[in-house]
Amino acid sequence: MIVLTGKEIADAERARIKQESAAFTASTGIKPCLAVVLVGDDAPSATYVASKGKACDEMGFSHVDHHLKTDCDLQTLLTLIDSLNHDRSIHGILVQFPLPAQLDETTVIQALDPDKDVDGIHPQNLGKLLLGQDGFVACTPAGVLRMLDFHGIPTSGRHVVIVGRSAIVGKPMAALLMQKNRDATVTVCHSKTQDLPSITRTADILIVAMGKPAYITRDMVKPGAVVIDIGINRVPDTSKKRGYHLVGDVDYETVAPLCSAITPVPGGVGVMTIAMLMSNTLRAAKILVPGLTNVEK
Repeated sequence: MIVLTGKEIADAERARIKQESAAFTASTGIKPCLAVVLVGDDAPSATYVASKGKACDEMGFSHVDHHLKTDCDLQTLLTLIDSLNHDRSIHGILVQFPLPAQLDETTVIQALDPDKDVDGIHPQNLGKLLLGQDGFVACTPAGVLRMLDFHGIPTSGRHVVIVGRSAIVGKPMAALLMQKNRDATVTVCHSKTQDLPSITRTADILIVAMGKPAYITRDMVKPGAVVIDIGINRVPDTSKKRGYHLVGDVDYETVAPLCSAITPVPGGVGVMTIAMLMSNTLRAAKILVPGLTNVEK
């Protein structure tokens, strides 16, 4: 059984990005810049934002963080996004989800400039993905593919079952795997799927992103399957100083012995997500800064 840790791959990706970022800045005098918008005081979201800022610093990027109050109204958020869209010093924009209930996420996503949508969630980028055209790809699915490639795990002709249909993970993951260069047969399951175990047991590759701690158990997995656990859940734990520990959507201890390969949580897909965000931000800067040659891009 292979444990598919993301650190080695993410470190290699970060080294590449750091080198290319330095060359870009030397050539243009400009640092790639990521703007992150956080609304409210959700603790996990604040942690993610901090980790993205740290990654920007490591890559030689600049970053701008906007923290709005929980009771922020939609127009205030849209006005901020519009200003970031038109700010030439900003190359990538990431709005941290989930948003407070009064803010319509679809409206917010559609307000983003597609050329600065480094999270790959704007309808234009998702449409390009479905059509097999070049655009920004959601960071987590892109990271999953990079992990599979690194470990030589093929997708062609294999049955991939994805549990979860979110616009940021499940749907783009399915679209990527259906492309001609991937050639997987894909089944997408969700909260209304009947007899889920009977479907997950058919998966050669099982990708889980449902937000339910340790939901996928041993009896739901085919022997020899590759299991990719995208879930990150906080479980209360009084033995820990921080008061919780992290688990995935897969019951790792019981499922791992059954698999040919599996990602741990933490230490699996999560580190790849931030690496791919940095990659998208650098790419956005190369697209938006005028005067670069095709070689430099």
